[in-house]
Parts: sequence; structure tokens; C-alpha cells
Amino acid sequence: MFTARTVRLLVPSAAALWTYALGLWGLSRQNSVWRDEAATWQVARRSTAEIVQLLGNVDVVHGLYYLLMHGLFELFGPGTAVLRLPSVAATAVAAACVAVLGHRLAGPWAGLGGGVALGMLPAVQFYLQEGRPYALVAAGAGVSTLLLVTLLEGRGRAVHWIAYSGTVALCGLLNWLSLMILPAHLLTLLLSGRNGRGGRSGRSGHDLGGPGEPGEPGGRGGSGWSGASAGLGKRWAAAAGAAVACVLPLVLFSRSQSAQVSWIPPLTWHMLIGPAVLLAVGGAGALLDRRSPYRPDGPSAAAVGLPLLVVPHLGLAGLSLIQPLFLDRYVLFSLLGLGLLIGAAIGVAVRTVSRRLPRAGWWLLPAIVAVAAVALLPQALAKRSPASRVDDVLAAADDVRRLKRPGDAVLFFPSARRDTRLVSPDAFSGLEDIALARTPERSGTLKGVEAEPARIRAAMLTHRRILLVTDTPAVSRPPATERDRMKRSVLRNHFRIVTDTQTRGRRVTLYERRV
Repeated sequence: MFTARTVRLLVPSAAALWTYALGLWGLSRQNSVWRDEAATWQVARRSTAEIVQLLGNVDVVHGLYYLLMHGLFELFGPGTAVLRLPSVAATAVAAACVAVLGHRLAGPWAGLGGGVALGMLPAVQFYLQEGRPYALVAAGAGVSTLLLVTLLEGRGRAVHWIAYSGTVALCGLLNWLSLMILPAHLLTLLLSGRNGRGGRSGRSGHDLGGPGEPGEPGGRGGSGWSGASAGLGKRWAAAAGAAVACVLPLVLFSRSQSAQVSWIPPLTWHMLIGPAVLLAVGGAGALLDRRSPYRPDGPSAAAVGLPLLVVPHLGLAGLSLIQPLFLDRYVLFSLLGLGLLIGAAIGVAVRTVSRRLPRAGWWLLPAIVAVAAVALLPQALAKRSPASRVDDVLAAADDVRRLKRPGDAVLFFPSARRDTRLVSPDAFSGLEDIALARTPERSGTLKGVEAEPARIRAAMLTHRRILLVTDTPAVSRPPATERDRMKRSVLRNHFRIVTDTQTRGRRVTLYERRV
């Protein structure tokens, strides 16, 4: 029914369009932006010089991403669509890469199933619409893995090695923990050399010409693959070493800013339950792939997908024993391995069903997708709700806009809640930020530099009305600085609450001076 060329284009295109459509669904998240995205938003609105100054003090690990978003904000203006569309497009690229990998390594049904499955994974749907760099890293991981497989199949040239090294380096500059893809690729290299391969004979297996055995190769050839040669290993080591060398200065410099991640809790066994479930699902897919009669020209789907899924999780767990870093977003790219293994399992299922019920083979994947979509619908709706994030800076800005009067003062507790004003400066026009001594832009920080406690107290007592922007009790923490303790003390002793509004994790309280 379809030619091999058509299928090669159709499989990744369908996976990418499906994922892109999922990303566009509820993209604005009911016009909400939470604190992590607020950091992207406020930094992207600064000048290039101000961003460079900021990176010397904080968030250097996100420097390349901030510069990218600065360019997009300059071109298209700030907004939730501009903030999140890069992640949507990047995830679509990642899905297309999984589809191409699955097609090459386990057949077209495996490719289509894996690419579609990736966009439906709950963790992927969370970061699919996130104005942060993790989806971009996942796209780079997909491209670099696809390049590696091309090289292992013997179809690569020097330009592929250069592209591979450059892609890994680019991912490392977006998030240097993505370098954990290198030991995963090394394991794939070793497994591919040890297991060997069978060549193809007969038809290529890339067409979907009949319902009986969709995309299955004609049979095993007699030529074996001798494994990764010493030359191949050396070239990979050189490419990997060049990528690491590019990222190493960032790694070393970012250690001076390690206090930024001091809030991450130590690794505990219950934090490993979710990853363990993912590894179990991936392991089942790998076992099914081993039973598949499909023999690609390079490594198997299991040899590519399982290391990509397992190694980054194990590596992050190991690093977290030294310094707590165990957050799923840092290894989001590893879920490409899970998508590939799920696709391989779907490919096996389609072939098995097609042998007994040839016509049913065509409908198996749509049926699986429909059942999964219904089962995951509550999760999908939850990810697109403002309640899926800890707070919403735009909702707080709307409350300030409604409650303020000319001449009112505003306070932020803690000072990091100043992100509300930095994202929506128009909502705070006419208000005096009485605690601020140096703006975030001038100080090269995310939240600015506040005055000494005594000066804050004196400024507070000169105003009749003060708006306080803080966290709701459910997510707030006790005051950690003398400045914040002074703010709370003066408000408690000299002011009374007129209005208290709590919306989506943020609290805006209007205080009036007691008579």
C-alpha cells in the first residue's frame, strides 16, 4: 500500500505531528506561569549584557537557554506561547527521532508506536509545555542517538561524527547532566559489538504493503556483523571527549553556584519507586524485542533503548549520594529510551496478531493508542491545569492590579516572590517597592538586593497601605532572613489586614496602617 520511501517519511512525521498537537492542547495552561518559568521570562526580557552579568552570579547552567529565549522574546514579544512553543517543537523532534530509531531497529510499527507513546508519557506531557530547557535537551538526545545508530550501521561519515559531538556538547551546555547520555551510548556500542547482527535479504521490510506482516524483513541473511571495530571505538571516544571538553568549563564554573540546588532533598528509597516502574516497563519491552524476528542493520532496539533509559537514572542516583540532585527533569531525555522500548513491544504485538488475524494487525496500534489516551486522560488534563504547578505569578499580578491604589507600597516575602513584578511590571505601576535597594537587572541577580532591615522598617512606617506578595500557607516557609522577619514583625504590630487573596499558590494581602 505504501512504498518504503513514503513510510520513511510518514512514520516520523505522524509521530511529530501527534506530539505537536498534544503540545498545542491547553498550551497557555489557563494563562498561568509558575515560578520556574517566571525565571525564564524575566531573564529573557533583559539585555544580553544584563544576562551575561546575571550568569556570573547565578543560573549559569541555563545561560544558553536564556540567551535563546531572549532572542525569541525580542523577535516575537513575551507571552506564554513564545515561552512554551520551543519545548513543544523540541518534544516533537524527540518523538520523530524515536520514530526513526524504532523504524530502523524494529520495524515501522515499532517506530510509529514508540514516537506516539513518547508524547503520551505523563512526565513528557509535563515538560512538553514547560518554559525551561529540558525538552530541548531531550530533542538533542534523540538526534545524537540517531546519529550514533547511523554510525553503528556503517552509514556514517566524518560529518556524522562532528554532528554527534556537537549535538552532545550543545545538550551539555543546556544541562550538563545530559552528559550521562555518553555512558549510555558507550554501553550501546559495547552491546552492539558483542551481539552482532544479521543482514537483510529479500524485501527491505520498510513498506506497509500488506496487513499480514507489517514492516517485517524478508528473513535473516548469512552475513554477521563483527562488532564495533577498534577504529569505531576510538572515533566515538574522540567525539565524546571533544563534547566533554566543551562542557567542562561550564561544569566547573557551575560548582560555585551549587547553593542554588541546596533545596533538593536527599535521595530516599521512595523517590526511586517511579523510576523503578519505568525501568520495569522498559525491561519488559527489551525482553519482547529480543524475541522479535526483526533484525536491523545495526544494534537492536533493546541495545539502544535500555541503556538510554537505565544509565542516566543510575548515574543521577549515584551523583545524588554525593550531592542531592535527584529530579526527574534532569534525566527527562532518558524517556526516549522508554518510548523506543514501548514501540518495540508494540511492533512485536502487531506482528503476532497479524499472523493470526491479518486485518486486525492494522488496527492494533490505533486501539492501543485509544485505550492509553482514555486511561491517561485524567493525567493529561491535570498537567494542563494551573494546579499542576506550585504557584502562578500571573494570577498574583492580577490580584495586585485589582487591589492597588496610587501611592501604595509593595513588599515581597521572600524576596524571590518579586518575580511576580518582573513578569508583569504593568500590574505594579504606581507602587513603590520599598524594600528594594538595587534592582535585579543592576545587581545581576534574579530577585534584586534589598535594603537593611532598619531601612525597610522605616520605609514601611511611612506608608498607610502596603500590599504583600507571598506564598500561600500550604507552600510557604518560615522567614529565613532578618529582613523577612522584620517585614513580618512590622506588619503584625503596626498594620491590620484589609483584604487577603489566595490564588494558585500565591497570596496577596492588603495591609492598612492602624490608627
